[in-house]
Amino acid sequence: MKKGNLFADVPEILAQERFETLLAGSTFRLERIVSKAQATPEGEWYDQAWSEWVLLLKGSAGLRIEGVAAMMVLKPGDYVYLPAHLRHRVEWTDAQTETVWLALHHAP
Repeated sequence: MKKGNLFADVPEILAQERFETLLAGSTFRLERIVSKAQATPEGEWYDQAWSEWVLLLKGSAGLRIEGVAAMMVLKPGDYVYLPAHLRHRVEWTDAQTETVWLALHHAP
């Protein structure tokens, strides 16, 4: 048994996004991601071999999906499912407060 808190030990200053695996199995990984003013580098896209369900718990973020004109703005409580190989990028995360994500990665 392991107990934790998703809002504990959230660093106030982040030079880069922080990824922490909370639970993993042979076909999945559950992680907490903490961002503050980070974004996917200009011109780069995520093109993952796995599917991802992500829930924004705190802060805010802008997510762009390749081929979709409108950027998706996420706020606390919003979630999105990203099938494997759906090209996407994080355009921005909140610069005023930490953005805390819960992400479930799994085999497609």
